[in-house]
Amino acid sequence: MLNVDVIGNKKRKRCGRVFRFKNFGEPGYPVMFTGPFRENVNALLEYANSESNLGMGMPMWSFQLEVHHHPPLHIFLFVIEEPIEASLNRHCKHCQYVGWGHHFICNKKYHFVLPSKEALATCSSCEGCCDAIATINNNNNNNNSNNNGKSKLIELQGHMMHGVFHSNGFGHLLCVNGLETGSNLAGNQIMDFWNRLCIGLQARKVSLNDTSQKRGMELRLINGIAYSEPWFGRWGYKFGRGSFGVTQSMYQKAIEAIRSMPLYLLIHHIGANNFNHHEVPVIFSRYQTLSGQSLVTLGDLFRYMLELKSRLPRETRVIGNNNYSCSYNNTSSTSASALVESNNNCRWSPKRIEMATRVIVEALKRTEFRWISRQEVRDAARAYIGDTGLLDFVLKSLGNHVVGNYLVRRSLNPVTKVLEYCLEDISNHVYHNCNEGSLAINNSNSNNNNKIKDKYKISRAQLMKDMLYLYKYILIDPKPMMGLEFLSAIPLAARIILDTKFLVKDYSGEVPTFGVELGSDGKLNLYCTILLRNNSCIDEEFLSKAMPPYECITLGSNATINELKLEVERNFREIYWGLRGFVVESIGNFSANNIISNNGKDMVLGLIEVMGGKIVLEGWIGEIIGMMNNNMMIGQMCENDPKNGIVECTCGTKEDDGERLVCCDICETWQHTRCVRIPNDEEIPHIFLCKRCEQEIVMFPSLP
Repeated sequence: MLNVDVIGNKKRKRCGRVFRFKNFGEPGYPVMFTGPFRENVNALLEYANSESNLGMGMPMWSFQLEVHHHPPLHIFLFVIEEPIEASLNRHCKHCQYVGWGHHFICNKKYHFVLPSKEALATCSSCEGCCDAIATINNNNNNNNSNNNGKSKLIELQGHMMHGVFHSNGFGHLLCVNGLETGSNLAGNQIMDFWNRLCIGLQARKVSLNDTSQKRGMELRLINGIAYSEPWFGRWGYKFGRGSFGVTQSMYQKAIEAIRSMPLYLLIHHIGANNFNHHEVPVIFSRYQTLSGQSLVTLGDLFRYMLELKSRLPRETRVIGNNNYSCSYNNTSSTSASALVESNNNCRWSPKRIEMATRVIVEALKRTEFRWISRQEVRDAARAYIGDTGLLDFVLKSLGNHVVGNYLVRRSLNPVTKVLEYCLEDISNHVYHNCNEGSLAINNSNSNNNNKIKDKYKISRAQLMKDMLYLYKYILIDPKPMMGLEFLSAIPLAARIILDTKFLVKDYSGEVPTFGVELGSDGKLNLYCTILLRNNSCIDEEFLSKAMPPYECITLGSNATINELKLEVERNFREIYWGLRGFVVESIGNFSANNIISNNGKDMVLGLIEVMGGKIVLEGWIGEIIGMMNNNMMIGQMCENDPKNGIVECTCGTKEDDGERLVCCDICETWQHTRCVRIPNDEEIPHIFLCKRCEQEIVMFPSLP
């Protein structure tokens, strides 16, 4: 029996199980994931709360997840199963954009949603919303049913997280919204959660469209220059497909071209030749001084700026290469009123908070300025403060604040992953300027103090302003200058990076070389795929690349070839919509092989010994269920919608990549509006002719 560690919640009878958010999806929590993707999904849903059916033909489940205990914060994960019959469009546009248009359409999709507060409020306003949403909003007066709840939850924008999987294990991460959008979770927490789900469920490949921005800056460009990869690269997402004909080689060369741009070259030419860009040398010098080390290239500069931003608490200044910091709201000490004001829901009086702060500081003093874990600080303070909730509140609010002559430091130990605290005596190093709300190094010469303050101090707002300035005038739109043509290469390379939005992570790895594994229970795990036999309605060119990915087929060690055929038919019929009538006729070149008899009673192990490697089974589509019939084009079985027309752009793009397109009214081929010089802020003309058709019309002889 599985040992499931869940936390009971007697107050909420509807969803009695509460799972820890930070562990959800790990092996054994709540279930061991041992099978292929669709079996793992079904195993996971055994632990979910089944929500009421709204008549949409979409079953729905929910998990209640505890983010943290003090203060209590619970969120919900909804899983919605979308059958192909309930979809407004069978073809997946996300598959088309990322280059998976040749994949067969699956029978089901599974939506995994961490809804935002706004989404929950919107859904709860609909009659008949699911029980979990009603519970969250404490609204028990809606007993009517309606067909809008689940479809609304899928269609709404702005969720904390929304990912969708096809039943073959390929998926798409549609959105991630962190703290800056009002979410209860940080972006990295959401990505860790999503990554655990994908690994646990044994997803194959997952794509995403990286359009994240901050203050008008495209983060895939900033992170690409700083770290040679986008922000999602921390979780293994890499180049998937570029728009406007951008290839992976072009993308890598563009990143390297900007990253390796020497700062001295930019300072020398821009500072000396363009008065409009006089701020650039000042910005370079500012961060060169702050870093205390040599910043040689543009990549070095952006990396340091991002790392400095991550270390700066909000509304805080640092001076030089010393890591002293203090809150703007309180320059002399961290007062209890400041902590109360920064937390509107604080239930403790300023006097109690001030007492707890002093107790914690005294406990840190006794450690002789060593780093100690949060738990050790908490245990030492509990000897004087019995209210653990108060201690947790102060410890959470106190990190990187000045209390009297001491700076309370807080940091995550990179090895143990444990939060640690340390006290630093700053009485001999800094003095406080209440008028300016900043810290300066304390020297005997007051004139030197003023110079240091003016030159070295930096705030988070100033850092973002500097980064935006460099983004605009160095990366995106540097003004043309005589003799500085090399600068034009920067925006061209930046454009290539910006045109790389689709990222992919391969969670499955390679299929085992020998195509067969021996399971722990003595059963055989074979990796099989199918090949459709040609007939009058199937395109030969399509068949060459229309093989579905290999599926893990589990059989007994003494299984026969007939049993293998039946199991392959069952699996592929369950997964793919167009293969509901698929019939296996032969196994690769088995019918032409005289070594094994063709009666189907031979052992599968004998087949492996003769053929070896991966197994390909050939067959044909018999009776098709639903809308399909033998006269349908094979392309309608695939994610790429044949109704979209032919894409043939001058940039080399042959498939829809999600960018804005315009269709020629004569040849009916599609091209990017950007490639034919139609600005994005202009409407597409009612009549459009491509260059080729225009030239043919001009060269066509006039009639007499």
